[in-house]
Amino acid sequence: MAPSTVSSASATPPPSAPPPFTLFDADLTTAPKPFRNPHAKPPSRRVKNAKQIISDEAKRLTSIDRPGAVDQPTYINVEAPPSVLPRKWWCDVTGLRAPYRMPGSGMRYHNKEVYEVIKQLPPGVDQQYLQLRSANVVLK
Repeated sequence: MAPSTVSSASATPPPSAPPPFTLFDADLTTAPKPFRNPHAKPPSRRVKNAKQIISDEAKRLTSIDRPGAVDQPTYINVEAPPSVLPRKWWCDVTGLRAPYRMPGSGMRYHNKEVYEVIKQLPPGVDQQYLQLRSANVVLK
C-alpha cells in the first residue's frame, strides 16, 4: 500500500469565526449618537447652597426702593397670609387622616375599625393619647 498524499490545502483548518462581541468590549464614548444634538452645550447653571441663596435674596430685597414693601413670602421673610385650605386632622391612634372625632373624649379616628379600638380602651388611656398631641383635659 502506498501512503496517500494529503494536499496541504485540505490540511489547513477552516477560517474561524470572529470572537463574540460583548458590551464590555464596546467603547460607547466613540459610538455614534444620532439622537444627540451635535450643537448641544452642557447647562451653565450651578447649584447654590442655602447661604448663597439667602445672601442673594437679601441683596435683591435691598435693591428694591422700599425694602419693607415686599408682599410675597421670601427666604428671609417667612410671614405669609393664613392658608385658605382647611386644617388637616390626624388620627390619634394610627396617624392617618382623621375625618371623624369621638364626641366623648375628643379623640380623632380614621375609620370604624379604629373607632372600635378606641371604644375598648380602658379609662385614662384616651387621655394619654390626647396628651401626646397636647389636647388632654385636666380636671381639678
